[in-house]
Amino acid sequence: MENKMKIFWHDSLDSTNDEAARRILEIDDLSVIAAREQYKGRGQRGNRWHSAPGDNLTFSVVLKGGKGGSLEGLEASEQFAISRMATLVVRDFLASEGLQAKIKWPNDIYAGNRKICGMLIENSLSGKEITRSIIGIGLNLNEKDFPPGLANPTSLAAQTGRETDPAGALERICGLMSARIPSLSSEEGRESLDREYSALLYRKGEWHEFRDLLAGEIFEGRIDGVAKSGLLKVSTREGLQKEFGFKEIGYII
Repeated sequence: MENKMKIFWHDSLDSTNDEAARRILEIDDLSVIAAREQYKGRGQRGNRWHSAPGDNLTFSVVLKGGKGGSLEGLEASEQFAISRMATLVVRDFLASEGLQAKIKWPNDIYAGNRKICGMLIENSLSGKEITRSIIGIGLNLNEKDFPPGLANPTSLAAQTGRETDPAGALERICGLMSARIPSLSSEEGRESLDREYSALLYRKGEWHEFRDLLAGEIFEGRIDGVAKSGLLKVSTREGLQKEFGFKEIGYII
């Protein structure tokens, strides 16, 4: 499929997601905001995203709804399909580089037990429709010396020993995303995304300790999959299957 995504590069931005939101009315569907330096990058759970200037990829993809938009046919109740699509795209790219990564629910990418990519996906809804989605992605490419305080970071270079040109990597990622975006608009496509995502889940089918963030308790559980709504399905040693939303469960790594 032809890559129709348009990339806007910036030397420095506070946050590519924030810049995409500021420019949302003037940029088209499939626009990409990328920054060589991002000094107020935001991650999940309110965390900051660290990236040394020029070493890695920090970018945001804008998908729009409505007639002819990339999100046409995708209802708000199925918005987690966007997370499935975006994580699979990054996983596709890493696989093409010889790195077999896993998807840590909801949308982090792990190489072994180390985080190589994080995402912040911000959807805007109107009734049953998704009017737009801003997919913020931070992918560690070349950084090897991470500041203290980051729990378990890694990069493509640390894993493979090879450096990667960020601009070239982004072009390839956009091509991979262009090929996967049409899957969002059909039930068959979304089911295919679900199957692939589920098969690549980090720690799926294994017994590990988790933290129930609502109850404040640690328990032993096994990830069984992800519901259509995006809730994480976890079985306990007592034979119960629970479903957790974002900020309701923590991994102990």
